[in-house]
Amino acid sequence: MRILLVNKFNYPRGGAEKYFLFLKESLEKAGHQVAIFAMNHPKNLVSPWKKYWVSRVSFNQGKLSDKLKTPSRIIYSQEAKKKFKQLINDFNPNIIHCHNIYHQLSPSILTVAKEKKIPVIMHLHDYKLICPNYRLFTKGKVCQECLQKNNYYSCLKNNCYNSVSRSLLAYIEMTLHHKIWKIYEKNINLLIAPSEYIKKLTIQSGWPLEKIIKIINPAPIVKKYQNNEKNYLLYFGRLAPEKGIEDLILASRISPYQLHLVGSGPLEKKIKKDFKKEITSRHLKLSGQLQGKKLEQEIKEAAAIIIPSRWPENMPLVLLESLAWGKIIIASRIGGLPEIIKDKQNGFLFSPGKINELNYQINYLQTLKDHKKEKIKQTARQTAQLLNPREHLRQIIEIYRKIAKKSD
Repeated sequence: MRILLVNKFNYPRGGAEKYFLFLKESLEKAGHQVAIFAMNHPKNLVSPWKKYWVSRVSFNQGKLSDKLKTPSRIIYSQEAKKKFKQLINDFNPNIIHCHNIYHQLSPSILTVAKEKKIPVIMHLHDYKLICPNYRLFTKGKVCQECLQKNNYYSCLKNNCYNSVSRSLLAYIEMTLHHKIWKIYEKNINLLIAPSEYIKKLTIQSGWPLEKIIKIINPAPIVKKYQNNEKNYLLYFGRLAPEKGIEDLILASRISPYQLHLVGSGPLEKKIKKDFKKEITSRHLKLSGQLQGKKLEQEIKEAAAIIIPSRWPENMPLVLLESLAWGKIIIASRIGGLPEIIKDKQNGFLFSPGKINELNYQINYLQTLKDHKKEKIKQTARQTAQLLNPREHLRQIIEIYRKIAKKSD
């Protein structure tokens, strides 16, 4: 098959991009032809399809040129539409699989696919189809106001982007795309949901049941395990308020474990300021961004991986990677996490934001006999093995063929 994969970035920026790149490589190894449509970026991987990609725009650097481009790029990008059409004409795909296209690419590309009668599948890596700020989380709390009220005014009312202009633009974007133009609903043949949680919410928002299917993202294959664990708990990921990192630091204060934080983000400076005592005493270690072998070593030697999120995680790569390494995971009972983690079987759960519960689970872990810990680790590995990359690819290809056949 000829498959056109679409994502705004073509480098391993986050979980969505890592999945996108995994899928590209897996499809090519299986003998399929794959083309890529993305935005130009200095970190992008080398690609023969670069000549078709849209110009770079950064919404975080604050350049005047980017600010002037922002509304048109977010609402309906003519540049993306034109270049996407050129790519389709030259590649002639059987199917288009979109990942994160919001803002940097815009849904203008979907109208081209409709005109060319090429079926489109979209992967739900986040909540952007139903929530203006992606996260179902604002002002320190889980929020479903836009979903419940069936409009997006709450984004502006609550100033979900902490910027009136950005919140207003998000309100306009969502209203135009979903209430007036219905550009996603009219031009997408099928949504792939990595968790039951996001599937149910998307159906609740108005998407028909027959246009959404759940396929959990795959866990990586790990062939070698080691037991030389050290006395520390590990969080790795983005350092952001919705991740519950401050809860974790407070809960671990009176635990026998050191705490390692790996990653960067908007909360980094605040953590360094507010928890200076913990850092000075070496109870808390900030390692910054780690990749490759260094991150792998941190994961392998951790006594447990903590996912203390306050927001409803969909199906984070951190969870899947940790299971594959056979790690004990302590996670919030929220979003897609409890669909995978079963309390005291392949990990431990606690109520999000409940520091006492998290502290209890950390201390409970310390009291476990070695044979009980090993049983939990084995169950974690078994869970990961059920989420096999080969089986996942088989399911994806089967969907491609069914959707392509329906469109013939």
